[in-house]
Amino acid sequence: MSLTTTAVQAAKPGDKVRTLTDGRGLQLRVLPSGVKSWRVDYRVGGKRSNLPLGRWPEISLAEAREMAREARRLVERGVDPLEERKRIEAERAAERAAQVTFREIAAELIEKLTREGKAATTIAKRQWLIDKACAAIGDRPITEITPPEILAVLRLDEIAGRYETATRLRSTIGQVFRFAIATGRATTDPTRDMRGALVTPTVQHRAAILEPKRLGDVLRAMDDYERERSRSAVVVALRLLIATATRPGEVRGVVWGEFDLDSGVWTLPAARTKQRLTTRILLSGAVVEMMRHHREFATARGIGGAGDLVFPAMGRPGRPMSENTLVLALRAMGFAADEVTAHGFRSTFSTMASESGKWTPDAIEMSLGHAIGGGDVRRAYGRHSLEEERRRIAEWWSDRLGTLRCGAEVVTLPTERAKR
Repeated sequence: MSLTTTAVQAAKPGDKVRTLTDGRGLQLRVLPSGVKSWRVDYRVGGKRSNLPLGRWPEISLAEAREMAREARRLVERGVDPLEERKRIEAERAAERAAQVTFREIAAELIEKLTREGKAATTIAKRQWLIDKACAAIGDRPITEITPPEILAVLRLDEIAGRYETATRLRSTIGQVFRFAIATGRATTDPTRDMRGALVTPTVQHRAAILEPKRLGDVLRAMDDYERERSRSAVVVALRLLIATATRPGEVRGVVWGEFDLDSGVWTLPAARTKQRLTTRILLSGAVVEMMRHHREFATARGIGGAGDLVFPAMGRPGRPMSENTLVLALRAMGFAADEVTAHGFRSTFSTMASESGKWTPDAIEMSLGHAIGGGDVRRAYGRHSLEEERRRIAEWWSDRLGTLRCGAEVVTLPTERAKR
């Protein structure tokens, strides 16, 4: 017997799925949860299948019968109704994807990078580049954007001589397209066809002092700067930067809780490192003593707590000292931009440590916060096996800085016993 609207409405759930038939394959399934749904059974090419039609009461009995009739018409033509539905849904999804704009995909990418815990500065730089692109192609459907359109955007920076910005912008636009491909909203990355179309920027290495005598001049200039201007915090930051061969941003953003001065370890959280790896920086005895003294000074001012910045901006305890503060201090000491930069002290350490011939390359790399290659096992082994050597490097470098600061190299002369 055919179903009636009253019968459909009155159908009660049981312990198992109940199936009420309307004839010619149309069925009403009543789940134990009380949900009622329509489906039509059919057979195509000797294979039996079924097509879900939707739930009651969203789909009425009359609507379900019409949908079942349409399914039977397809079967009569040898078309599988389920496969036909999948084809139509795929076409509609493709049409919707074709209308998604570059701006929408870029916003999703920024959200993804934020969830992944990328540094705020990294997110801000990426957003700045995306905003430059969106000014021209942001509201264009991402599947319709062509290489010439992107090239026109890049040429604006290239013509202005900002070659590095143009290169980074192309890379960022490409990242947006690759994200669109991964999420099924695009099929190609137009930026791949643009390699070689832009002027290649000349690599600008950061200025660094590589001569021991000149490094000694810098260290003594810091002493004079501290005495003349009473800017001890800036000088302590520079001394910590040089002694640990860390990056300026890592020093400027350090909080007291990252230091374990009793163990002589500075633990940089992954979120604050370039490689997103938690990094242990080993401190020499001289550095530990310097930081203890600086903490006494900070505690007296009420900013020596675990969560307090070690080097806050002057008058703004919640903001870190700016990199410009470090740079201006070096300039005030008489060192030009093409001679030394705050970041260049890493090269100073790397060069002098390598030239000493005392240390293994892996230990030097790890002292710079670089992850050694060879997979997770080798990295884990290296972290433990090289720690003692890295501790010796920290003490050696601290002693070397002290020697250069005094204006002389210490040469160990042979004893009478050694001569004999």
